[in-house]
Amino acid sequence: MGRAHEVRAASMAKTAAAKSKLNAKWSKLIYMAAKSGLPDPSVNQALKKEIERAKKEQVTAECIKKAIEKAKGGTGENYESIRYEGFGPAGSLIIVECLTDNTNRTLVSVRTALSRCGFNLGVAGSVSYQFHNYAVLAFDNLSEDEALEILLMADVDVQEYETDEDGVVTICAPNTDYSKARDALTDAKPDINFLEDHVTWIPQTYIKFEDEKHVNQLHRVIDALNEIDDVQDIYHNVELDEEAEE
Repeated sequence: MGRAHEVRAASMAKTAAAKSKLNAKWSKLIYMAAKSGLPDPSVNQALKKEIERAKKEQVTAECIKKAIEKAKGGTGENYESIRYEGFGPAGSLIIVECLTDNTNRTLVSVRTALSRCGFNLGVAGSVSYQFHNYAVLAFDNLSEDEALEILLMADVDVQEYETDEDGVVTICAPNTDYSKARDALTDAKPDINFLEDHVTWIPQTYIKFEDEKHVNQLHRVIDALNEIDDVQDIYHNVELDEEAEE
């Protein structure tokens, strides 16, 4: 039907970090959500949402608690979201999303990691226009027809949708409709089981490396970027074997 199955597979476009990296990532997101309002998930819906998402990725309870306690302290870092875009060998493209309290430090770190692995840093917008920035919601306890009706009533602009052989429904909408779509589905079905629940970058077209040297370059740059604490997510347009990506 299009890209919904590729979106849900995610391994083609998004690289997950190691467990410690994952905890660090969610610690920042929960901290920011807690600081955006009261540090109490019972009244702060943004915080409640981030905690739910973190738990689905098996982030530790201790990590979540520490992030909230840090926000309660009233002091600490102010993080800024920033995106870097780059070009690699054989037409490969890469997007690096960061959350940082020092943009100069992050810029130097990301640029260095890219250049050492044969990638070049581009200007803002030089790569992202070749990707779709989608809100992705996947679930298995609501039918496709029911979900589409709910989202239509909520004025969500559904771009892609699919039900796989296991009954998992995947909905793709513009990133700007993420909260609206999620809230509409949750309000209509409070016990909805989200298997995917995030905003992601999906390439409009994928490429496949013919040279193993380029595959190695991509893995090297991903490893180098994942060593940077400020890096949250990495996306690319290279179609890799799932076993090689894991």
